Amino acid sequence: MTDHTYKITELVGSSETSIDDAIRNAVARAGKTLRNMRWFEVVGTRGHIEDGEVRHFQVTIKVGFTMDDAD
Repeated sequence: MTDHTYKITELVGSSETSIDDAIRNAVARAGKTLRNMRWFEVVGTRGHIEDGEVRHFQVTIKVGFTMDDAD
């Protein structure tokens, strides 16, 4: 088994559709600039209400990724 060192970053994803989509949006966007993502943890959920209706879901997640080896 290989030992890993992880870096953790916190993200907030949003979606007009669902909490699940908010998570997927955050991970997809982070994947454009972060490498080696391995796991996520949901640490908070909230939403935006407008005219008595839910308009956006917001999810705060922590994403863990392995660090590149030093060369």
